[in-house]
Amino acid sequence: MKHQFRSVKDKQTLPGADIDSDHNLLVAEVHTRLKKIIRFQKRWDLEKLYNQRQRVQDTLEEKLGAIECESGNTEVQWKNIKECVLDTISDLVDKVERRARKPWMTQEMISKMDERRKWKNVNIEEGRRNYRRLRNKLKRAVEKAKEEYLENKCTEIMEFHRTGSYDLMYMKTNSVSKSTTDI
Repeated sequence: MKHQFRSVKDKQTLPGADIDSDHNLLVAEVHTRLKKIIRFQKRWDLEKLYNQRQRVQDTLEEKLGAIECESGNTEVQWKNIKECVLDTISDLVDKVERRARKPWMTQEMISKMDERRKWKNVNIEEGRRNYRRLRNKLKRAVEKAKEEYLENKCTEIMEFHRTGSYDLMYMKTNSVSKSTTDI
C-alpha cells in the first residue's frame, strides 16, 4: 500500500485555535493505491478442445448419465456436474503454456522467470544470491534477444526501402514501434 501526504499548510496558512496558542491547523490529503495482485492460471488449449469436440461430448454424456440426479439439492448437482466436466476436459485436453507478451521472449526465458520467482522471497543469503544471479542472467538474455529482434526488423525495413516497397516499409516500422513502446 502506498501513501502520499501533501500538506495544505504549504498552500495557505489557516488560522489557529480560538485560544491564545501559536498552533496552526494542518489538513492533509491522503491518496492510497492498492497493490495489484497478479495470479497466473493455466488455461485450457481451446483449439485442441474444439478439434476433439465430438469425443469430449460423448465422454461428457456418458459421465453425466452416470451421475445420480437429486432433485432437491442444486449445490450437490452443480458440484457433480462441475467435477464431471473438469475431469473430462483435463483427461482429453492439456493446458496451454504461458505465452510471451513480447515477440523476442522465448519459452526458455519464461521458464527462467518462473525459476527466479521461486527464489524471490527466500530470505536467506543463498536465496538472495540465487535470485540476483538468475535476475542478472535473465536480464542479459532478454536484452540480447531484444537487440537481435530489433536488428532483424531493421534489416527487413532497410530491405523494403532498398526494393522500393514503401508501403511494406511503413507497415513494418509501425508494427515495430508499437511493439517496443510498452517496454
